[in-house]
Amino acid sequence: QVQLVESGGGSVQAGGSLRLSCAASEVTYSSACMGWFRQAPGKEREGVAQIYRSGATAYAASVKGRFTISRDNAKNTIYLQMNSLKPEDTAMYYCAASGASRICTYGLVRVSDHTYWGQGTQVTVSS
Repeated sequence: QVQLVESGGGSVQAGGSLRLSCAASEVTYSSACMGWFRQAPGKEREGVAQIYRSGATAYAASVKGRFTISRDNAKNTIYLQMNSLKPEDTAMYYCAASGASRICTYGLVRVSDHTYWGQGTQVTVSS
C-alpha cells in the first residue's frame, strides 16, 4: 500500500526553524528516491530536497545551507530540517516518492521523478 503522511508544518517568524516529517509505508519507503517539494499560491510546484536510496542528497539552490533532508530507516520516515526560514519559504510542502523501479535524476530535485505524493503540510513564515 502506498502511503505518505506529512507532519510538522506550522507558522514561524523569519529566522526560525521547523522540522517536517514524512512517514511512509514500507513499499513506498523502498523508492529509489524520496523528496520534499513546495508550492506557493499561484506558483508551480518546485523541488526543495531529495534523498536517494544510497543516502546521497540533493538540494535546490534556494535552500542549500539552510535545509537538511535525512531519513530514519527504522521508522520509514524522512525529515526536512528547515533553519533560517524566510518569508519566501512560505508554501504547502509535499513529500514525494519515486517508486522502487524509477530512475531518479542525480543532483536534481524533479517533480517528474516522483510517482507518489502526500497531502501536504502548510509552512508559513512571517517577517
